[in-house]
Amino acid sequence: MVGASSATYSADDTTKMTNFYDGNVRGVVNWDGQFVRIDSFQNDPAPFRLVYYPFYTQINEIIKYSLTTKDSIQTYFQDYGDSVWFQLKIINKHVFFHIKPIVLQNQSIPEDEITQFDIWFSKKDKMPYRIRSKWHHAINISSSHGVKFNFKNDIVFHADEYYPSHFQIVQFVRGEPQIQKTDLVGQKAPDWTLKDSEDKDVKLSELNAKTLVIWFTGIGCAPCHQAIPFLKQLAEDYKTKDFELIAIETWGGSIEALKRYGQANEFNFSFLQSTDELKKSYGIAPVPAFFIVDQNRIVRKIINGYSKGNTDKEIIESIENL
Repeated sequence: MVGASSATYSADDTTKMTNFYDGNVRGVVNWDGQFVRIDSFQNDPAPFRLVYYPFYTQINEIIKYSLTTKDSIQTYFQDYGDSVWFQLKIINKHVFFHIKPIVLQNQSIPEDEITQFDIWFSKKDKMPYRIRSKWHHAINISSSHGVKFNFKNDIVFHADEYYPSHFQIVQFVRGEPQIQKTDLVGQKAPDWTLKDSEDKDVKLSELNAKTLVIWFTGIGCAPCHQAIPFLKQLAEDYKTKDFELIAIETWGGSIEALKRYGQANEFNFSFLQSTDELKKSYGIAPVPAFFIVDQNRIVRKIINGYSKGNTDKEIIESIENL
């Protein structure tokens, strides 16, 4: 990322750097394990990796794109007195910004996709303070408040000057093991108590339905989003048949994010917030993943991934077999 460096600090303790990029290395500071994991981009034949994208750098690239692109776009402005709102719509494309605009194309993205960015600028300092990014499957909101700007002096950031002195330095290794998948088929589903989108506790042991489908998903996961119409119809078709569908968000979304996402997509089933312990006990790494569970809470089938039509049929057949 030429021309941009960044460091993120813990909201609970702003003296603790958590991740960083200084133009040469990216890394993560693990305060629990007391080590710094760094990636110098030298130990992989394909050295490009996504790194944290600073708030202002991203907005700069969006504005630059809107002024120079030949793509089909629509732009809007609104003056609110103390601020200015700018909207960019990119027609028939799924675009996100990382140094340059990157267009994604796959079966999960509709042909009539509209990518939308809303940016708010303060008239006081003429700087952006909020951005809202929207695609068919996700909405991301970022904001920046209480910022101190330095327009006079160049600051050279060397991340190693901020490593805790007693922490071990370890290297990033491509393909490091993630959560190991657990084959739970034929075993009792691990119990859990999770918060739903209304911040209320939901316990697996207290669910009365004889057949459950537990859908592990992620807000922003395109294949997960593609499965929503089928799952809503599934919940409707089986609502009188001692059946329940439970969705569990695994990508770290807040309760408020769950609430917004569930309302935006008109969920007719429970949407719960996962924990690291739950993901480990169920062996969840990539999503979506579907667990079909019987009345004794034995896992009868696990389906990983989503293919429209094929996965739909597989889930229905599994439910009918119970």
